[in-house]
Amino acid sequence: MSTLKKILLEKQIDCKSIWFMRQAGRYLPEFRKIRSQNKNFIKLCFDSNLSSEISLQPINRFDLDSAIIFSDILLVPYVLGQDVKFVKDVGPIVNKFELDKFLSNDIEEFSRKMDPVYRAIEKTRKKLNKNKSLISFIGAPWTLLTYMLGKKNKDGKKDFLKDKKKTNLIIKDLIKYLCLHIKNQINSGSDVVQIFDSWAGLLDKNDLHEFCFKPNYEIVKFCKKNKIPVICFPRGIGSEYLNFNKEVQPDALNIDYEIDPKWARENLKNVVLQGGMHPQFLLKSEEKIYTEAKKYLDIFKDVPYIFNLGHGLVPETNPEKLKKLIEFVRQY
Repeated sequence: MSTLKKILLEKQIDCKSIWFMRQAGRYLPEFRKIRSQNKNFIKLCFDSNLSSEISLQPINRFDLDSAIIFSDILLVPYVLGQDVKFVKDVGPIVNKFELDKFLSNDIEEFSRKMDPVYRAIEKTRKKLNKNKSLISFIGAPWTLLTYMLGKKNKDGKKDFLKDKKKTNLIIKDLIKYLCLHIKNQINSGSDVVQIFDSWAGLLDKNDLHEFCFKPNYEIVKFCKKNKIPVICFPRGIGSEYLNFNKEVQPDALNIDYEIDPKWARENLKNVVLQGGMHPQFLLKSEEKIYTEAKKYLDIFKDVPYIFNLGHGLVPETNPEKLKKLIEFVRQY
């Protein structure tokens, strides 16, 4: 069993596990080389060979405990019929949402279109040491909605929260496809799943239960029923991490960098904690990197903890500094 699964399933505190969100990505020169030759990001995600190669790049370079499959949360709306484009220096652009088109999708067609992702997982699993975990992931329904409906800001979200019946109809259908996507990824060789609710922080407190907690709970319940270790990342919800943990009950919670680790240590019980450190610290001096990492390691030394960050690695990260951080955590 991998160290990651020992912590997630057995709540071991004497295990060290370290991986990073966006560890397969733009800060690595070997990734940038592939990306420069493959301008279409969606097409790159659906290239099983290249996707597998990219997933293994940080393992080959740093010998991390876990690989995470190179993919994107927006492949789900793309496969469900929305046009998605990734524009340099702008980010993802998703075309107009059509409810009838969305509701006309079917499960078999979804799996067929996603097959290159599952083949990438199979290829990666074959090349990955059996003692290492292979993490798959999904975007939570609320976060996907913010992209699908083009309302990724505090004001824009009010538009589609006016029609809660329609919003919940979309969420219900999304949950069906997301659970299928998780199951297919696990069947292909991944052994842990992370749910990214990256835009949960856009929700007002009184909407959190309906649009964040409840959808995440449904997916976590599915994972637990199928014995799939699950990590949740409801970024930006502050002290509501406490209620999220009580209601959703995931195996692990990734805290974001705005969460005080001491508060997390004292308040988030019966759950494995992951992450927290601000990715921007990796752009600072080695001394500041080590001091900040030690803060998290000291605070969480007596509870099950997975070393990660409070968000993904930024493109400006120096791989050599990351390597030194990994060595520091392993020697702690």
